[in-house]
Amino acid sequence: MPNSFDQPLDKSARRIKRSRWDSEATGVISERIARFTGTPKFLIYLSIFVVAWIGWNTFAPKSLQFDSAEIGFTALTLMLSLQASYSAPLILLAQNRQDDRDRVTAQRDRQVAAQNLADTEYLTREIASLRLALGEVATRDFIRSELRDALEDREIMEIDTRIAERDARIAELESRIEKLENLEDK
Repeated sequence: MPNSFDQPLDKSARRIKRSRWDSEATGVISERIARFTGTPKFLIYLSIFVVAWIGWNTFAPKSLQFDSAEIGFTALTLMLSLQASYSAPLILLAQNRQDDRDRVTAQRDRQVAAQNLADTEYLTREIASLRLALGEVATRDFIRSELRDALEDREIMEIDTRIAERDARIAELESRIEKLENLEDK
């Protein structure tokens, strides 16, 4: 059915088909171009191109020249302006992509730092609890000193026991001697 100007178009007919660009591929290409334009190699190539352009259009026969020095190498100026007008947005696009990568990296770094801090705090608490537990555990030197004290106490008790036994034996022998002396005196 032919379109009539007095009838509105439906929405699907009004849509303009947009071409879909792969923004990732465009970004990668723009980064490569931006990286290349920032190298000494590019500056050397561009300088050689400009010198060759000016040299050709200055020293070549007039019939072979395509840009005139009298009018200030207009074509060269236009080409360099065109190159600059494309370079600036490509560099900005590359910088935006780098900023996005930096933002993701910084976020990842913050997450890793937070995890490291949590791990460090956990390990610090564990070390503190181990120190407290070790404070309650008998050390080798403490056990040795306790055993030494116990042995000394035992030896002293044995000596005291032996002395007491000897004292008892001496007392018994003295009582026998006394009895014998009493029997002799009688």
